[in-house]
Amino acid sequence: MTQPPPHIHWQQIDTVLLDMDGTLLDLQFDQWFWTEHLPHVYAHTHGLALAEVKAEWSQRLSQYEQRLQWYCIDHWSELLRLDVAAIKRQVKARVRWLPGAQAFLAHLKALGKQRLLITNAHPLTLMIKNDVTGLMPWFDQCISSHEYQAPKEDARFWPKLVAATGIVPKRCLFIDDSLPVLRAAAQFGLGQIIAVSAPDSQQAPREITEFASVTKLTELM
Repeated sequence: MTQPPPHIHWQQIDTVLLDMDGTLLDLQFDQWFWTEHLPHVYAHTHGLALAEVKAEWSQRLSQYEQRLQWYCIDHWSELLRLDVAAIKRQVKARVRWLPGAQAFLAHLKALGKQRLLITNAHPLTLMIKNDVTGLMPWFDQCISSHEYQAPKEDARFWPKLVAATGIVPKRCLFIDDSLPVLRAAAQFGLGQIIAVSAPDSQQAPREITEFASVTKLTELM
C-alpha cells in the first residue's frame, strides 16, 4: 500500500530541492515527444518507414538510461542527425504545469524557504520549458546535472551539488518522481524525501512503497 505523505516539519527545512519533469511539469510532454513525435520526425527526415523506426526506438533509447547521455539533447542530435532542440521549440506550447505545482511554489516562497531546481534536463531544454512556463524565477537557483557531468542517479552528483551551493543535506526536503534518483538522494543522506506518484497526467498514479509519496504537491501544504 502506498505510504501517506508525512507531515513536513518546516522548522527543520532550510532548502527545498525540486525536480522539474514529472514533479513540477507534466511528464506527458516528454513521453509524447520521445516516443511519438521524435520517431515520426526521424522517419520522415531520413526517409524511413515509421514502423521500422518504432520497432527499434525503445532499444535505441534504453541503452543510455540512467546515464547523462539519456538527458543530453546534444548527444541525441548527433546520434539521430537531427536538431532536437529546434524540434522541441516547435512543439513547446504542449509543455504544461502539473496541477498544484505553482501553488506549492508560492507556498514555499511564503514560508521563506530556499528553493533550488535540480534537473537532469539539458540546459537548452530547461530554457525552452522556461519560455513556456516562466518556471525559473520561482527559484533561487536552477541547476542542470549537465553542469556536474553526472545525473542525479549518480552518487557523484550530490557532493558536487553541496560544494556548489552550500546547502546542508540534513536540512533539505527533496521531491522527485524518479525512484533511482530518490534512492541516490536517500543514500547520500538528504533530510526528507518525497516521491511524486503521478508524474504524467495521462497515466494512473503509481503505487510507491519505498518512499512517502504524493500525487500532487499541494498535499504537502
